Amino acid sequence: MDFNMKKLASDAGVFFTRAVQFTEEKFGQAEKTELDAHFENLLARADCTKNWTEKILRQTEVLLQPNPSARVEEFLYEKLDRKVPSRVTNGELLAQYMIEAANDFGPNSPYGKTLIKVGETERRLGGAERDFIHSASINFLSPLRNFLEGDWRTISKERRILQNRRLDLDACKARLKKAKAAEAKAALWSDEVEKAEHELRMAQTEFDRQAEVTRLLLEGISSTHVNHLRCLHEFAEAQATYYAQCYQYMLDLQKQLGRLPGTFVGNAESTSPPPATASPTTIAAGAATGPAVPIIPVVPTVIGAPNSAPAVEALNPSDVKPPASGTRKARVLYDYEASDSTELSLLSDEMITVYSLPGMDPDWLIGERGNQKGKVPVTYLELLS
Repeated sequence: MDFNMKKLASDAGVFFTRAVQFTEEKFGQAEKTELDAHFENLLARADCTKNWTEKILRQTEVLLQPNPSARVEEFLYEKLDRKVPSRVTNGELLAQYMIEAANDFGPNSPYGKTLIKVGETERRLGGAERDFIHSASINFLSPLRNFLEGDWRTISKERRILQNRRLDLDACKARLKKAKAAEAKAALWSDEVEKAEHELRMAQTEFDRQAEVTRLLLEGISSTHVNHLRCLHEFAEAQATYYAQCYQYMLDLQKQLGRLPGTFVGNAESTSPPPATASPTTIAAGAATGPAVPIIPVVPTVIGAPNSAPAVEALNPSDVKPPASGTRKARVLYDYEASDSTELSLLSDEMITVYSLPGMDPDWLIGERGNQKGKVPVTYLELLS
């Protein structure tokens, strides 16, 4: 009991000493040990990493789950260490409503058939969204959250200990200064000077040891950046895959609606892809410098412009001969159904030979597969070196 009381009294004394030292520093009445410039830079870099990681984490959570109530529910499940229940996506719910409405209106009516087709596509879009959210949560959100709840808490704890060690060190320096000033007036204080010097040496040792521990943790922020960089690449790849799937699903839906009688589709006759902003040279350069990522064409809206270039329409691929040089291999990214006899239908992942001819639209190439030949859209290809 006496030991515990003495320990409490000692801890209270240390706390009081630190509080006095901190207050005097704030009012400029006490000296403060400054950290070196490199250490200060490490501290600033760590704080910057923590602040931006928090912002990116929170906004990514909003992107993946816009409903704040659902985010709170997921947070509670996570804190309780329980599995988050599966939640129907908005696309899947819309698909369910459309299919149920089609059954009420008559699944064989034009409206009912169209509702079913669109509903099936919405279900596929909802499934793709679910896969993207799951991938992003595991490969991107979890590492960011683990840093904030693990590494950063450790760094914050060691920084608080370092702050206390610095206050103890500066308090010892102040006591030694006072003891030396008193020694100059009376030799009886020599024992106090020796005691103050001993305490200062002990405080300096503790401070140096804690500073080294904290420095090592702060330098580990560089490894954190490398890890987050890898996670960011995985997030971007998952997002690109998700949007490529959505684009392909909508292309397929557009073709299906164009075949249904009694439907009104603004661009049902043309299954040609819209012109992409990337040229064949740009796409080929991207394929040569990194892993293949599905290319998502950018659709410019031009009122009154035709969907296909006149120069390509005037070209009959069966009458042309491949150039002596300039042909190359290409891998097909998506299935493509030819809209007329001048085009070549494509199957995903097959290899074909492609080349360009003078006067051709840059968004199209001539493709050859065995004895078959026809125009093919560049946006459906990965050009190989």
